[in-house]
Amino acid sequence: MIHRGKELSALGDLLKRHPVVGVVGARQVGKSTLVREYLRLSGKPWRLFDLENPGDEARLSDPLLALQPLKGIVAIDEIQHRPDLFPVLRVLADRRPCPARFIVLGSASPLLLQQGAESLAGRIFFRELGGFSLEEVGEDSANRLWIRGGLPRSYLARTARASFEYRVGYIRTFLERDLPQLGITTSAATLRRFWTMLAHYHGQTWNSSELARSFGVADTTVRHYLDHLTSALVVRQLAPWHENISKRQVKAPKVYVADSGVLHGLLNLPEQADVESHPKCGASWEGFVIDQVMRRIGARMEECYFWATHAGAELDLLIVRGRMRLGFEIKRTTAPRLTPSMRHALRDLRLTRLNVIHSGEHTFPLADRVQAVSLSRLREDLSEL
Repeated sequence: MIHRGKELSALGDLLKRHPVVGVVGARQVGKSTLVREYLRLSGKPWRLFDLENPGDEARLSDPLLALQPLKGIVAIDEIQHRPDLFPVLRVLADRRPCPARFIVLGSASPLLLQQGAESLAGRIFFRELGGFSLEEVGEDSANRLWIRGGLPRSYLARTARASFEYRVGYIRTFLERDLPQLGITTSAATLRRFWTMLAHYHGQTWNSSELARSFGVADTTVRHYLDHLTSALVVRQLAPWHENISKRQVKAPKVYVADSGVLHGLLNLPEQADVESHPKCGASWEGFVIDQVMRRIGARMEECYFWATHAGAELDLLIVRGRMRLGFEIKRTTAPRLTPSMRHALRDLRLTRLNVIHSGEHTFPLADRVQAVSLSRLREDLSEL
């Protein structure tokens, strides 16, 4: 069992400030387990409704009648099945004094986010939950987390084979059952082909024309497919950073399969040796480390970018937070060095600091405002950011 203390603490802090907290994330990342653990430890009266349970669904046939008398914390799981509950929650959240706080859980879908924003504007705060992080499993388990990914059942499987079989089944179930429940009607076979193709473009700049030609459809169609998978939080789009400098800059996003274990499942790479011999090995490690850095710093997607020029200069991750600009370059090597591309990024982007994350054991300075940071020391060496 992995204790997710940081997430539990964040959920508690959010409930102190907001009458309704939405916990969203991809399927099977541990949303229900986290909230059940929080309720058990809260010391307050609580009630949990699971909308995939017919009994709980029946109890909420008249939601105002069922929810109004409750006190403490009320959690509603799989709320995307009942968007009509959002107006009721608005009424209940506006009571003064308010006897209950509400947690709503669900896979992130346009419907869920839209209803929450419209009906509960100013009353709800959404927190995205990912799979296990390096901070939760420990730096000594970095390779296991990279190969298996952060989905709890994949990471905790007894053997590598069992983990891989789980991920293969997860991909199939997600496409055939979960996406249709989110209102996505594109066929599972079509999205399976697209998702697999996207895995081969993992870590590359989005090129809709190239993908559309390979797939045999229009540019707008592949964009539609990409938005489906992004809204379900199984694909991440990292936005480009561009500003008025005297260089032509890339203005298309980079695409990543959000979970490294799912990426390896799509690429049919069951063992670490298979991953390390595959052409996407470096891109896989890059996406994994970017995710861990973002989660360690607590960066929101709207704070995160990549930067690249048509002349070849690039930066894997740029986090812009107020006046602070933090750059991150990912190098799967034990001996990183300062490159001309890093110098361009440091100067042109006016970086506060540039961190080169590498797979070696030590952290050391490379130049003024540039340091090489060991992935195994991520928690300590990024603690002040």
